Amino acid sequence: MDTHPQSPVVSWPVAALAGIVAGGAALGLTELLAGLVSGAPSVIVEIGALVISLQPAGAKQLVVDLVGTADKFVLNAAVALAALVLTGLLGVVARHHPGRASAGFAGIALLGLAASLRDPLVAPVLSLASAALGAGTAVWLLRQLLGLARPARVAEMPDWGRRRFLGTSAGLAGMAVIGGGVGRLLLNSRAETLPVSTAIPSAVDPVAALSAGAELAVPGISKLVIPNREFYRIDTTLLTPHVDAATWKLSFTGMVDHPYEIAYAELLAMPLHEQYVTIACVSNEVGGDLVGNALWRGVRLRELLDRAGVQAGASQLVGRSVDGWTAGFPTSWLDESDREALVVVAMNGDPLPAEHGYPARLIVPGLYGYVSATKWLTNIELTTLDAFDGYWVPLGWAKKAPILTQSRIDVPRNGDGSLQEGQVPIAGVAWAPDRGVSRVEVQVDDLPWADAELSSPISDATWLQWVYRWTATAGEHTIQVRATDGAGELQAANRTRPAPDGARGYHTVGVTVSGG
Repeated sequence: MDTHPQSPVVSWPVAALAGIVAGGAALGLTELLAGLVSGAPSVIVEIGALVISLQPAGAKQLVVDLVGTADKFVLNAAVALAALVLTGLLGVVARHHPGRASAGFAGIALLGLAASLRDPLVAPVLSLASAALGAGTAVWLLRQLLGLARPARVAEMPDWGRRRFLGTSAGLAGMAVIGGGVGRLLLNSRAETLPVSTAIPSAVDPVAALSAGAELAVPGISKLVIPNREFYRIDTTLLTPHVDAATWKLSFTGMVDHPYEIAYAELLAMPLHEQYVTIACVSNEVGGDLVGNALWRGVRLRELLDRAGVQAGASQLVGRSVDGWTAGFPTSWLDESDREALVVVAMNGDPLPAEHGYPARLIVPGLYGYVSATKWLTNIELTTLDAFDGYWVPLGWAKKAPILTQSRIDVPRNGDGSLQEGQVPIAGVAWAPDRGVSRVEVQVDDLPWADAELSSPISDATWLQWVYRWTATAGEHTIQVRATDGAGELQAANRTRPAPDGARGYHTVGVTVSGG
């Protein structure tokens, strides 16, 4: 049975503040431990990952719609805020029931422990130590703070007890922010400070330099090749995995005749090939920017599979990340001889950046990333389509996901009111990997569709740029674009949301043109 604290009792706002400070200090301490000791868990990250794993169907698209690529920051902040609110409530509970408050902190620690034990990159012993440290720190600090805050039986002038409480709380809060901030900085920088190979061998068949007509000189149009730091990133990990290439191995298992593992150095010793490939996220809305084109270099997946000996009944290839994430696609997708999937080790001439999958990832032309583009790749399993569903399939996304034909207007922007009468370039990009784009058309208001000028395609696996020289007249105008792929199929006109297999519809913008 709980024992009641001595009278007089601390007011509930003060107790709530004490709980928030105690919980925040414990959280900051565990974040600092995670930053200082490799293998120790970040409670915020692990609970956030648990939230992601428990998300209902449709939640992914809702979050992307609301916050875009800021989803990780928002989730981290939400977990931290929820933890502080909960510890504030426990502070109030502790006014009359300190035992129950202690049990509450223990429950939070157990939740963090359970979440961290799911992470293959976290050491179980360090998870247990972190949980015990966090709970013990929070309980001890709460008792100390409530003791300082408890009003004296005989009134003091000035109220030194309240001043000590506020001063101690402010000091602890500052230390929590600093400790937690340092821990998070260390965590975020850990992958960037890994020894990264700077000696990626050249490709045995390097791509030719881009021709003069491959890029159009239109201000504001998307770059033909997106630099690594500007390339979109969508994944489920809240913290870039810390992977050491010196110990990393890629295994081939399942329905193969010769299961094997290959180390990073062995992978680099194989013939490397390179190709430009445009990849896209299935969450990309019509006109969205979750798509990009890069030069990828790596080992042909086909050669690695030939070494394993794929059995006749295998109909699905499943890629696994070091953090347990999975993606699967039909093995039949690799049957086309000119459709070359790569186990990639370099991006735009540089070693694969940590945030894009170092030391190796999959790039499969023509498929949305959620079924194919496994980053931080550690295992490839051959199985059947019926035997396994990749991470996103149970959450309502299609199991087969070829990238749809799409086009986007980059200039002018929607709502642009700075245009003047005369010739105005309407320009953007269009993609249909791996069918290529044969035609792009633009319509202004109700005028007939008109052909746009196309850049010289790099390959069928990439996007291309387009421009339409419009003679603009004063007034408000609506502009839309559509593309036809290399097989002669026009992109779908009816507007749909991204789920379950990609957004459809023509990108449309509204602009205002001023008179001369």
